[in-house]
Amino acid sequence: MPFPLVLPTTSSFSFSSCLDCGSHPSLPIQASTYRGVVRDALKKHKRSPPSSQISSLATVVSSINAYAPYLLAVDAGLSDTTLPSGDSINIALKSIPDIEWRPTLSDNPIPGRDNPRVKLTSLEYEVTFVFSTLGLAYVLQARAALQPLYTTAGDFMGTQERAQAITTAMKHLLEAASIWNYLAARGEHLSNRPPCVDVTPAMMRALASTAHAEATLLAVLKDDPYPAAVAQDRSKTDKEWMFKAPEIPKVRANIYARLCLAASEHAAKAASLCQSAASSVGKTDSGFVRYLEDLRRTSRARACRFFGIDAEMGGSAADGIGWLRAGLQEVGVEAKENKKGLSFSRFKKDLVEKREDRRVEKEAAWGTDAGKIEEIRVIEMLDAKWTKINDTMNTRPIPPPNTLLSQMPSGREIHSIKPYEAPMLDQNTLESIQAPPERGIISVTS
Repeated sequence: MPFPLVLPTTSSFSFSSCLDCGSHPSLPIQASTYRGVVRDALKKHKRSPPSSQISSLATVVSSINAYAPYLLAVDAGLSDTTLPSGDSINIALKSIPDIEWRPTLSDNPIPGRDNPRVKLTSLEYEVTFVFSTLGLAYVLQARAALQPLYTTAGDFMGTQERAQAITTAMKHLLEAASIWNYLAARGEHLSNRPPCVDVTPAMMRALASTAHAEATLLAVLKDDPYPAAVAQDRSKTDKEWMFKAPEIPKVRANIYARLCLAASEHAAKAASLCQSAASSVGKTDSGFVRYLEDLRRTSRARACRFFGIDAEMGGSAADGIGWLRAGLQEVGVEAKENKKGLSFSRFKKDLVEKREDRRVEKEAAWGTDAGKIEEIRVIEMLDAKWTKINDTMNTRPIPPPNTLLSQMPSGREIHSIKPYEAPMLDQNTLESIQAPPERGIISVTS
């Protein structure tokens, strides 16, 4: 489950105040108009309650996609770059841009309050903030698609609807990863110091790796029946779990485990990149850093579960239990080992689970544990079932977790991140903005 990222907001800004465009005189005012729409969409999204923010994401995405070609046209003019259409844009910079953005991935020095705005002295970081915000919006759209999978109050999603939701979320995450890789490649050629962590090349790579890890886990979740079975078990309306046991093809369990290990490697890379970004311009948001560690550990725990499933289906329930307990060790949970009755740790765990369930129902900041609670529930369900079988039928010794963890193979990739195709102005639009501003056609009002 992707991290509940927060979209940044920005100040008003007019391109005409700092640049002239001799070849396309209407470009600055058109770019300013579309930027104003983006600013208003971000402001409205921020002020909306959590339940309404989901519906406003489409507006944010569409407004950025409309503004992006004009922004890149301005950028091409400033860098003397010819557009893919073969057109050249001649821009003269009159003064240093005065743009402000409020970062959301930098650590907040005053908890409970918004981060202070940062001033940009280069339009290159305007490009980075705008496109990174688009990536953040895609991640939030992925969360919105996945949210019904974890709710227990309403009707349980069927297999087809569940697969569709996961496919949609995966598409959004891969698109976000593509955007951040594009921004990282642009940023690595800059010589001036980034204004904050949010727009450093290292953070762009970290976000891309995070989205890659989450998309990899979704490829596993699409065919993983156990989280759905646990969710059905907790559902207030669904009783199908009483009659239908989850099944998983034996040949795929080992593959799923290696995919989870690849996701863990991506999460570890993202955490390392966040440290690299923080070392130059400030600290990264502590909640996001904790999430990356949870994502790494949860991915490894899920890999252990699949290795356990593979062992159990091969007739070795004891080895399967050993892998399950290795998974619990990865997420810092002590195996119960037939403990009965209530304990303070169990009571605390139940409270945490109920609090997370309430966050899901309210569509608030759920999923900050990277799915750790959900994975613990699945492992404990299988552990109870297999322990009963091993105690009554097989009675074999359970191997220690550390022995099994040392046998883990390397990860296996399933997704390749495609290069991002940046949007460009079409020929008709380029011709229309060659007219002076007073005769230019402005189709969107600020």
